[in-house]
Amino acid sequence: MERTLALILAGGEGRRLDPLTRDRAKPAVPFGGRYRIIDFVLSNFANSGILKIKILTQYKSDSLNKHISRGWRLSAMLGHYVETVPAQMRTGPQWYRGSADAVYQNLNLITDEEPDHVFVFGADHIYRMDVRQMLQYHREMAADCTVAAIPMPREQAPDFGVIEVDSSGRMVGFQEKPSVEEAKTIPGDPTRILASMGNYIFTTDALVREVVRDAARPDSEHDFGKSIIARMYEHARVYVYDFMQNSVPGIGPKERGYWRDVGKIDTYFNSNMDLVDVDPVFNLYNDRWPIYTFQSNYPPAKFVFADRDNDRIGMATDSLVSEGCIISGGTVHRCVLSPQVRINSYAHVEESILFEKVNIGRHCRIRRAIIDKYVDLPPGTVIGYDPEEDRRRFHVTPEGVVVIPKGMHIEAERPSYVAVEHQLV
Repeated sequence: MERTLALILAGGEGRRLDPLTRDRAKPAVPFGGRYRIIDFVLSNFANSGILKIKILTQYKSDSLNKHISRGWRLSAMLGHYVETVPAQMRTGPQWYRGSADAVYQNLNLITDEEPDHVFVFGADHIYRMDVRQMLQYHREMAADCTVAAIPMPREQAPDFGVIEVDSSGRMVGFQEKPSVEEAKTIPGDPTRILASMGNYIFTTDALVREVVRDAARPDSEHDFGKSIIARMYEHARVYVYDFMQNSVPGIGPKERGYWRDVGKIDTYFNSNMDLVDVDPVFNLYNDRWPIYTFQSNYPPAKFVFADRDNDRIGMATDSLVSEGCIISGGTVHRCVLSPQVRINSYAHVEESILFEKVNIGRHCRIRRAIIDKYVDLPPGTVIGYDPEEDRRRFHVTPEGVVVIPKGMHIEAERPSYVAVEHQLV
């Protein structure tokens, strides 16, 4: 294999995932119980044998830095590494002005490594991909840049860069987040667009040339989509790689082409719910293409009490339950539980995502909620059943998902608690 270097862009603010990103970078947000979002792109590179990886960070990167340093240690003896690179202001006293500027300010990483090709990938998507197949296509087309793309519903055009290609696969048009009415659709299919996944392969010379040229433009937004790709296809060989053709060992027909941009709370929630079906569309249990992450030394999950006479049963159905959890006489259905969650007696939690060390008190009723780390819900708390009350106290998404920030203190609901107090044992 030719010499390669992977640059992972992990410096965005992640405003649309607030309040989950108030204390952490978006790529460090937990996903699937025991993973972080960035684990998915890193696992794709590791499984593909691309083992020289730099992660460009900026905002609220402490949690991300800890996760990478503790969990992603490759063999330095063999020249393999996953390293975080903080914003260093190498070109002046300013933060990254955009994703293209992040690469421009770190051109020393490229010149030091001297790769033939550079991967520039985002850090906040959920998918499996053999990136070697994209590289092979890039080489066959003798491309200066190759953009990974996937068909998406036309109504989602305002969230993506929309691509036009000719019969050879070469890019002939690009729209950055157009309106639904203006978006160019796939020829013969007026219901879908061809969306950029934000994943690129460049020949090294082409990448350096384009980011240097972009840095000199005073009117540029210094973004790969808006500023680099939107201009580059007019004067260089930019080709489009069809992600639907990518084949990964162990995936079934349902998972082929699965890719989710989890930049919004509702999409993030729904993508987690994709994992808990009996036959999930995205299967975490594919050991032929595993998702790697930091391993904690927690004990196995524990389910206790089978007191059917008093409805005190520790039980989880259609759920992912991580290590260190204790389901102590409560019930969990269609949930994703991170490590060291505790569900106490008579509580019922449904279609929810619970981050690490969340404690659900007795007789709580929780539905369609995301509860961040270190939240202790007092006995009798009810969330997800009264939309008006939820909006008064918490952040609620357009689809009605209730989000409770990290460490939020929640007062006991005294009337509900008193009503069930005589039942507590």
